[in-house]
Amino acid sequence: MTTLLPTTTAGSLPKPAWLAQPETLWSPWRLEGEDLITGKQDALRLAVDDQRQAGIDIVGDGEQTRQHFVTTFIEHLDGVDFEQRETVRIRNRYDASVPTVVGAVSRPAPVFVDDARFLRAQTRQPIKWTLPGPMTMIDTLYDAHYRSREKLAWEFACILNQEARELEAVGVDIIQFDEPAFNVFFDEANDWGIATLERAAQGLKAKTAVHICYGYGIKANTDWKKTLGSEWRQYEQTFPNLKASTIDIVSLECQNSRVPMDLIELIRGKTVMVGAIDVATDRVETPEEVADTLRNALRFVDADKLYPATNCGMAPLSRSVAQGKLHALAAGAAIVRAELSA
Repeated sequence: MTTLLPTTTAGSLPKPAWLAQPETLWSPWRLEGEDLITGKQDALRLAVDDQRQAGIDIVGDGEQTRQHFVTTFIEHLDGVDFEQRETVRIRNRYDASVPTVVGAVSRPAPVFVDDARFLRAQTRQPIKWTLPGPMTMIDTLYDAHYRSREKLAWEFACILNQEARELEAVGVDIIQFDEPAFNVFFDEANDWGIATLERAAQGLKAKTAVHICYGYGIKANTDWKKTLGSEWRQYEQTFPNLKASTIDIVSLECQNSRVPMDLIELIRGKTVMVGAIDVATDRVETPEEVADTLRNALRFVDADKLYPATNCGMAPLSRSVAQGKLHALAAGAAIVRAELSA
């Protein structure tokens, strides 16, 4: 990127009401067959246009073609039975009925490559594509086959690498792996989680990113945040090893969070996607509030390595609120960009 403080999103944007029920995770599609395929592409085009009109520099697909950031990828793999379900604890936070790993996992065909190719055709701007990270994938399944979180994570890492290489081949500039599990399972993350993440990114020429947040603005996550005390220091557990990793970009949550900004110092040298938009509220930030967050972050990250972004995905928000937040993000970054260039 040659643009100073290039803006981007963590990933998801709200879907149009004609495609899926608004403000709902795992919302069923409202179209079928060829209409659904066309509808997803239309929604992706809309997401690109929303970002373009807001002034976002690094464009994503808004995850318009998938119902969920983890599940949709897993649905395309062999070895996972979605009919055979078990209740497991997700990130030590809430119980959920999940599919079962019943055999060796594999990727019989590309999952998002056609969608990424379609995104590439919509814009000349840099594009970013999100994939679930290995640790977060294993945390959304019941494993009746490998019976080892680490072994299953390594298998998923190899599969993710296959997908990432093909995404790179169709023109994706940044490939982001979402690993909210890194904020919970610290020992596993440091013992083998970061290593499996590096395996997923192995050999890529595209920039690689890891997004580590405190979750969507849903009740299970907002309730959990209330238990974390006056300072959220979870990043302190994994940032030293992430600094030493081969991953290029670290994405973290800052706006309206209790994360001490000086924790960014632990990854000095990495490019940092600073979350300057709160996705857990319908209130739209002012550009000056965004600018304040970025100015604060600049005490710990060089300007040429700071990417203003959202805290997390915006799928649970209304489209009007999300659009307002996109505009605020771009406007806030523009304020600080002008200050740095003065």
